[in-house]
Amino acid sequence: MNAIEVKDLCKEYPGFTLDHVSLTLPSGCILGLVGENGAGKSTMIRLMLGLIRKSGGSISLLGSEAGDANASVRDDIGVVLDNVGLPLRIKTKEVGKIMAKAFSRWDQAAYEGYLQRFRIPQDKRFMEMSNGTKMKLGLAIALSHNAKLLILDEATNGLDPVARDDVNSILMEFTRDENHSILISSHIVGDLEKLCDYIAFLHKGKLLLCEEKDVLASEYVVVRGTKEELNELPSSAVLHKETTPYSAAAIARRDAVPEGMTVSPVSIEELFVSMVKSESYDNTLL
Repeated sequence: MNAIEVKDLCKEYPGFTLDHVSLTLPSGCILGLVGENGAGKSTMIRLMLGLIRKSGGSISLLGSEAGDANASVRDDIGVVLDNVGLPLRIKTKEVGKIMAKAFSRWDQAAYEGYLQRFRIPQDKRFMEMSNGTKMKLGLAIALSHNAKLLILDEATNGLDPVARDDVNSILMEFTRDENHSILISSHIVGDLEKLCDYIAFLHKGKLLLCEEKDVLASEYVVVRGTKEELNELPSSAVLHKETTPYSAAAIARRDAVPEGMTVSPVSIEELFVSMVKSESYDNTLL
């Protein structure tokens, strides 16, 4: 069973449209949702959670229609949005009592263990926490009710590099269980590149691609050479090209690069930026 199935998903706002997005997240995998501000990442996540109504298409989470009010489905999904919402005066140790009533499989011991791993004091009030600490508390909650699917919207926002590394390790531990899956959006593309099995690019409400990370790394390369050498590349295979008086580089399909040209691996961030910058971008390239 796939953890997430999205087909022809649409949402129309004045001045913005999430335009017929389709993607699949296999169970046991991590999907990274990449996109600049306003690309539609948060809109898509809120549609999945039933927080807003879609204009068209379908969404299935763990085999159930998104927004299903069934209690077992809610237990199976752990959520951290870009703004963790808890009462301002609540203390960390009091959160567990509330969540035990909200989730039938709440694990207080696991929650306390995550508080220790994230170094969150038990007597800390929510309003006294930094944004990064609030995010870590949200993750501790999402990980403590035996969820099968985590949906995380900018969940590493505000975390320092050491804390982000700790969170990434915990998320990878979570998906060692083949029944566990994660959808995570982030502006920090480098983290997603290390963490994710699949990458999806959103740009202005359109899905540029959704593919296995390793496939992307094998299909595209950075090509370096003179301007004249790069002009030998088939234009249909070049995503983006930049030249200066001193150098020239392009990101292109590996199978279109003539033998003898200098190539190097492409990062997910380079690939995304190139696709966004490319005025000649065409879905047929994929």
